[in-house]
Amino acid sequence: MLKKLWREKREGWLFISVALILFLFFSLYPIIDSLILSFYTSRGIVYKFNGFGNIKRLFDDQMFYTSLKNTMIYLIIQVPIMLVLAIFLATLLNSTKLKFKSFFRTCIFLPCVTSLVAYSVLFKMIFAEKGLVNNILMKTGVFQTGIPWLTDPFWAKVTIILALLWRWTGYNMIFFLAALQSIPKDMYEAADIDGVSKIKQFFYITIPQLKPILLFTTIMSTIGTLQLFDEPMNLTMGGPANSTMTISQYIYNVSFVYAPNFGYAATISYTVVLMIALLSYIQFKLAGDDA
Repeated sequence: MLKKLWREKREGWLFISVALILFLFFSLYPIIDSLILSFYTSRGIVYKFNGFGNIKRLFDDQMFYTSLKNTMIYLIIQVPIMLVLAIFLATLLNSTKLKFKSFFRTCIFLPCVTSLVAYSVLFKMIFAEKGLVNNILMKTGVFQTGIPWLTDPFWAKVTIILALLWRWTGYNMIFFLAALQSIPKDMYEAADIDGVSKIKQFFYITIPQLKPILLFTTIMSTIGTLQLFDEPMNLTMGGPANSTMTISQYIYNVSFVYAPNFGYAATISYTVVLMIALLSYIQFKLAGDDA
């Protein structure tokens, strides 16, 4: 039976064998190995079984709570603003009355393909104490003194949120724009005949039709924010006083900056995995079966 099945399916297995081997070695094996590693503690290359000691340490780790709080602030503030802006821009670009659509689409999408290091350096220059933003604010009389964008805990978070909005709004806009273009025009024409206002059409036709894409972008943005590393690392290095440090940056510090402890870093990583799974499940439940 097995030999017959192998003869019938061997071509298919041979075609996927290379991808399967790569998946086993570069995806499945690291996942299993890191899970085992989370039960160990290490100093350099010396590993010692620690059982649930890393989990106990996690609950007592104030730095973890600080990084978790910072990450949740980015998630709660930045993601909703970004998605609202993305829907708004997609709606504008989907209008039949707008000219130069291709130009505007390219300009809005361009930030997400810009070099991370290049745009981080640019943002640090723009938001420096004597940078462009402060010069404009002071010359227009909005503020008498410059805002400490990168050296104050509150304003440093604001700067990172602005950077994230600049970089990723256009990326999400493309998904919404594609979804808008797939909505049948007959629905809007029927609504116009019935005298339905444009605002009601948006909330009762457009938003329900965007529900699957809205769920997708919300989950992907949540995952990306919980794994946020690049912007805080390049703009503020987690400062000032760890006020912008994220969970991913803390994992990096535990692994390579502080006394290296890969076992504890693996435990924190699986905490992020559990958070992503829980939040994704909640979002699926809130979206309902029709999403």
